[in-house]
Amino acid sequence: MGVLFDECAARGTRTTVHLDRPFDLAPDRGTRWTVPELAALVRETAGMLTAAGVRPGDRVAVVKENHWDYDLLACAAVRVGAVPAQLSARLPGQALVTLLTRLTPALLVTSAQVLARARREDTDPAAAATTTLVLDAGIDADLPGTLRPDDVRGHPAPAPVRRGEDLPLIVNHTSGTTGVPKLVTHSTRTLVGELARFESVRYPRIGVRRDDTLLNANSFAHGRTFCWTGSALCLAPAKIVIVTGQDPDLADPLLRAHPPTLVEATPATYVRFRPLTERLHNPFRDVRLYASTYDAVHPPTVRAYLTASRHRAPLWMQGWGQTETGPLTFRFHTRASTDEGRGPGSRNLGRPVPVRTRLRVVDPDTFRPVPRGRPGLVLARTRARALGYVGEEARWSAKRLGAWWNTGDIGVLRRDGSVELLDREVDHGSGLSCLRAEDVLEERLPWALECLVLTGADGPPLPVVVTADGRLDADGWRTATRGLPPLAAPVALTWEQVPRTDTGKVRRTALLRQLTGTAGTGGSGRWT
Repeated sequence: MGVLFDECAARGTRTTVHLDRPFDLAPDRGTRWTVPELAALVRETAGMLTAAGVRPGDRVAVVKENHWDYDLLACAAVRVGAVPAQLSARLPGQALVTLLTRLTPALLVTSAQVLARARREDTDPAAAATTTLVLDAGIDADLPGTLRPDDVRGHPAPAPVRRGEDLPLIVNHTSGTTGVPKLVTHSTRTLVGELARFESVRYPRIGVRRDDTLLNANSFAHGRTFCWTGSALCLAPAKIVIVTGQDPDLADPLLRAHPPTLVEATPATYVRFRPLTERLHNPFRDVRLYASTYDAVHPPTVRAYLTASRHRAPLWMQGWGQTETGPLTFRFHTRASTDEGRGPGSRNLGRPVPVRTRLRVVDPDTFRPVPRGRPGLVLARTRARALGYVGEEARWSAKRLGAWWNTGDIGVLRRDGSVELLDREVDHGSGLSCLRAEDVLEERLPWALECLVLTGADGPPLPVVVTADGRLDADGWRTATRGLPPLAAPVALTWEQVPRTDTGKVRRTALLRQLTGTAGTGGSGRWT
C-alpha cells in the first residue's frame, strides 16, 4: 500500500478523481486529480512524516475531517514503515483520548477544529502523542507546541520500507455503537492478501470496468475504505468520485457532473441522499450496482435507489462483516426482491463468502451448536481475521474461540445456508427482534427517515421515529404498530438529535441513556 499509487501510475492508469472539496492535505490544489498527481502527493506526505520524526515501527494517528486523504496519509505512513491508525474526528473527546492513550503514537496528524472541539470537552488529544502535526494550523489557530505543514514540507521522500506480511499494517477502530470503540490491527496478509485482493477481480456483472465511474460516499476513517482504495486503484476505472458529506444539495452538482455507474456509501448516506432519486436530473440513472456495508439498509430505501436506475437489471449488494473480519456474507437485492411483502427483507444477510468464510450459530451460554432455524450467537471463521485489539488483549481473547470468532450478533442460520441477523447481543430482548420490528415500521411509515427500537433492562422496548421535523402522527403510529409486540410510547426526533458514529450508525446505548437516563440494555453485553 505504500507504493500503490506509484505502481498504478507506472502502469499508465488513466483514472481521474473528482472531489466534492479539496483534500485537507492539499487545500490549495483543487478537486480534480490524476493518479500520477496522487502518487506525488503520497510521496510528498511521506517526506513530511519523516521530517516530523516518524520512523519505521512508529504509530501515526490520523484524526481529521472526513475525506479520502485519510487513506493517502495512511499510504504515506506505510511507505516510511510506520503503522497508521485512522480515528474518526466524530469520536467524543474522552473516547478519542482513550484510544490515543492506547496507541501512544509518535505523531498525531489532526486539524485545529478537532483540537478545539476536544478542548471544549476538557480533553487534549495532543497530550497523548509525541508530536502533533496540525494540517490547517495558522488559520485563526493558536496552537503552541505543534508542527505546521510549512515546518515539514519539502523534505524528500525516503525509499519505501518493506515489512513482513504478518506484521501490523494499519489500525482502525470499530463503530463504537455501544461505547468506546476497539482498535483493530490488520496485517498485509489479512487486509491486502485476503480482502483487497479478493475485490481486485473483474467479476461478471458486479466487477469494476474500465469505463465505470465509481462513487464512494463513505466514512474514510474506517478500514473499509483503505481496502477499497487498494482494489479500486488496481481496477483502474475511468473516474472515481469522492463525496465527504451527507448534504444532498451539496453533493448533487458533483453527481450530476459525473453520474456514477457503481455506488458505495454508508447506510446513513443512502438515507440522506434518497431525495436525489426523485429529482428531474436524477444522478443515479446510470447505476448498475449499489453496495452497502456497516449496517442493513431498510427495504424502502433500497427500493428507491433501484427504481431510480434506468439500467435494465440493477443490483444492490449488501455486505455483512466486522472490522475484525472483513466481509462475511453477501446478499443481492433486485427490484423484484424488494417489492413490499416479497423477498427475505434486509435482515437476511445472504450466504457466507464461498470458500473464504464459514459461519455457525451456537447457544450463548453453552456454545453448543443450535439447530438451523433457531436463534443463537453467530460465530465466524475466516483467514482475514485481524491480529488483535490494541491495548485490550483480554477482550480479544474472550471473543476468539480457537479458529472461530465471536461476532457478538444474534442470528438464525437458515436451511438454505443464509444467515438472518436479529440483533446485536447487547441489544437483544426476549420475544422481539428489534431489527425485524424496525423493518416493519419503516415499511409502514414511508415518510420516516429512520425507525429504531431500543431495549432497556426494564419495561417494554422503546421505539424512536426519526422524521424531518421531529413530529409523529398518532393515527399513523397506531396503524403501523398493529401486530407487533407491545412497545412503549414512541419518541419522535430529528436526524440531528440522534447520536451517531462516523458511519452514521446509531449509538444505541448513548441514545437510550439520552432518552431514559439509564444505559441498561436487554442483553448481557459480554461480547461488545
